[in-house]
Amino acid sequence: MSSTELPSVPPDAVLPRAAAVRIAEGERLRSVRLPGITLTVRSRTPGREGLPPALYVHGLGGSSQNWSALMPLLDDVLDNEAVDLPGFGDSPPPDDGNYSITAHARAVIRYLDASGRGPVHLFGNSLGGAVVTRVAAVRPDLVRTLTLVSPALPEIRVQRTAVPTGLLALPGVVPLFTRISRDWTAEQRVRGVLALCYGDPGRVPEESIRHAVEEMERRQRLPYFWDAMARSARGIVNAYTVGGQHGLWRQAGRVLAPTLLIYGGRDKLVGHRMAQRAARAFRDSRLLTLPDAGHVAMMEYPGTVATAFRELLADVGESADTAAADDRHADDRYADDSTGG
Repeated sequence: MSSTELPSVPPDAVLPRAAAVRIAEGERLRSVRLPGITLTVRSRTPGREGLPPALYVHGLGGSSQNWSALMPLLDDVLDNEAVDLPGFGDSPPPDDGNYSITAHARAVIRYLDASGRGPVHLFGNSLGGAVVTRVAAVRPDLVRTLTLVSPALPEIRVQRTAVPTGLLALPGVVPLFTRISRDWTAEQRVRGVLALCYGDPGRVPEESIRHAVEEMERRQRLPYFWDAMARSARGIVNAYTVGGQHGLWRQAGRVLAPTLLIYGGRDKLVGHRMAQRAARAFRDSRLLTLPDAGHVAMMEYPGTVATAFRELLADVGESADTAAADDRHADDRYADDSTGG
């Protein structure tokens, strides 16, 4: 290992939690131990018994809290759960220190197999979008529908605004960045993330920013925070370079599940120009573009995303009584954790 590499931090080296993870009204958290990983799962009580299950997977630097604005808008049609990927949110690092796209996909598959909840309506944002694309391709039996919000699928011409995030994957960059930014406050970091991830950061309520600052302070006390970020960023970059049958675009073409694609016109991390390519790649796709949204449309415009998903359900014939519901009034509701990636 190079001296510039960050060492993997095994779970037994994890320090005691500095503060409790925030839980929104109606949510609950539980810890699930699986071979090689422990996952924190955020869930909600469904509106009624017998609803089909859903699983939500966050992006780089995010957590299950990134779905807290969307999930309650779908409580009447879905039995909702969101997972913290290994090393993110409240989940400790994986035992083997593997943060590749394949390893994250394996974690999702292990959870679904162990819980017996599949097939599920599977959602993913950014890194999570790449992860669930791989899950849907290799385990179609686990997926009813696929909803991708700004999925991190390979781009030949990466936007300049996305380059700093990609640089986290390079050996030595994280130690350098931590030295440069050691005097930055948690609020400065949060506002930087908001500027990167939101189409209009000014729409985020101050209360949500305060909650995000508290979460940032908690995460920065975790000994594996930057390691998880760097290794997961490296996993994205590595996935971009893989060709053949294991390439993400090839796997997108193998997805059988009806797919809803959501892209933001002001996304600084995933190019809006990739929307049409994605619509062609997924064989049974529907495309929604939101001109004013950034990278986390499910946090900026949760009502619009919920309505689009209800239309998907109606289109595939799974729900006959929910397509007419109008959730647009909820677009000003935000998840308390405003840090997605």
